[in-house]
Amino acid sequence: MNFALFLLILLVVTGLVWAMEGVSLRRRREAHAAQALARLDTELRQEPEDKRTRVREEQRAQLLKQPWWIEYSVSFFPVILIVFLLRSFLVEPFKIPSSSMVPTLLVGDFILVNKYAYGIRLPVANRKVVPLGEPSRGDVMVFRYPDDPSLDYIKRVVGLPGDRLEYRNKRLFINGQAVPVRQVDDYLSRERMQFSRRYIETLGGVEHEILLEDDAPAGVLPTRAASGNCTYNMNGLACTVPAGHYFVMGDNRDNSSDSRVWGFVPDENIVGKAFFIWLNLNELGRFGAFR
Repeated sequence: MNFALFLLILLVVTGLVWAMEGVSLRRRREAHAAQALARLDTELRQEPEDKRTRVREEQRAQLLKQPWWIEYSVSFFPVILIVFLLRSFLVEPFKIPSSSMVPTLLVGDFILVNKYAYGIRLPVANRKVVPLGEPSRGDVMVFRYPDDPSLDYIKRVVGLPGDRLEYRNKRLFINGQAVPVRQVDDYLSRERMQFSRRYIETLGGVEHEILLEDDAPAGVLPTRAASGNCTYNMNGLACTVPAGHYFVMGDNRDNSSDSRVWGFVPDENIVGKAFFIWLNLNELGRFGAFR
């Protein structure tokens, strides 16, 4: 089950119990306790006062005790409500599962995603209700995988609606202009123990690192047609990004399944903008904002 939906169901159930406890359930227990204690007072009227008091308090506490399902619901409802609001409208944590965004993001990075950067959306339905902004070129964006919306993907926004985008011989062109790149020192992958050529790419005013491998082919084999807006050849591809959609790519260009393979990301699939690394158990020094 989708975690957001599970959290919403849990919130509704505990919230209903919390409300019922405040409105009626506690009053019923108090009324029942009053009747039971009246009968108990009659039964114990011959007993010493200290015994009557002790037995009465023990019985009263037992009668007013919340059943376990009420106790847990009332205790956890405020916590679930806070988590739900934070996760739905402010920030949501994610863990990086693959190397497609290396070297910007490593496998095992725990990151935070800004949920309102691109507008406030209804939880679960993910429908935008308050437009606050749109993705920009160079943003690192989390979205629901178009072929399976139950999966969350993370890539860099490369093409905006209406852009004419070309990826030829591993060079990126947007609206006829080559995206600036400059080569720096090679990158050593600790997982693969292999060097890759590292470049600084400037996309939408954002400088970020990308990796290219000399032995990887320039051409791309799509798993499905990209809505008829792309053409493919041995040197790469050319696409026109349709309205309401975005073209995304991984920074580890030759080890990323992205828009080159499965097409565009529709606006309704957007989750938010990734902006902060808060933990990596394999590299405890990885902490802070990234671009």
